Amino acid sequence: MTEHFSTPSDNARVAAFFDLDKTIIATSSAYAFGREFMHNGLITHTEALQLSLAKASYMLAGHSSEHMDATRDQLAAMVAGWSVQKVHDIAVETMHTVVTPTIYAEARDLIAAHREKGHEVVIISASASVLVRPIAEELGIEHVVATELAEEDGRFTGEILFYCKGAAKAEALERTAQQLGVDKDASYAYSDSATDIPMLEQVGHPVAVNPDRLLKKHAADNGWETRTFKDPVPLFTPPSAREFGIGSAVLAGIAALIVGGVLLARQRNKSRQISDCRA
Repeated sequence: MTEHFSTPSDNARVAAFFDLDKTIIATSSAYAFGREFMHNGLITHTEALQLSLAKASYMLAGHSSEHMDATRDQLAAMVAGWSVQKVHDIAVETMHTVVTPTIYAEARDLIAAHREKGHEVVIISASASVLVRPIAEELGIEHVVATELAEEDGRFTGEILFYCKGAAKAEALERTAQQLGVDKDASYAYSDSATDIPMLEQVGHPVAVNPDRLLKKHAADNGWETRTFKDPVPLFTPPSAREFGIGSAVLAGIAALIVGGVLLARQRNKSRQISDCRA
């Protein structure tokens, strides 16, 4: 597919700001390495299972702003005391089997098209930078803005120095645009989530990619471009009972509860929408 970008006035410098999860990759970078952390002794089988099922819920229904905050706190507490170098090494060593297969071909092509135009390309993500940077390196992207975790004596403390979400993400885009000397009005931003509306509003060319319900509506109401990335199809691979050392019946029951809860929440949202329309 040939991209047709607008021509900026006065030869302005242009940037393309990309969210990561469900925009560049068809998964969650925060959850993707759960099994690898378990295999390397950083988390228990139970914690790995919780991460895997949380990933399933995210892939099926996405995350609300409140859910993102809860996930942030849980993951920050989980990594307290972990070796920063060990987490980095695990992410780098396993990325080609865990993350690389989930990179959307459409995202790779779009990133390449921006580069061919001489645009700066930036990943701007709510995930921790220690997990985002190896993915950026795989894609040849130099500029990364992500959540920053505090470190002391080579280990994570559990404190969050900067949470790259919502208004903070929009402010980070503003700072990065100034540092790179790019014109925001001539620049592009891509995301799947309504939590990134403040960021998308910062640029002249906001694009909703695989948008959730709220972002899809906002994009339609504001005349924003919408795109669907399908290759690879974002499927969740369920964990096996053997991997987590529990009975298959127990695992199936837990997974069914997760999926059932997600479907029920979706149905309730649809009912609210119908009620709102009738009102």
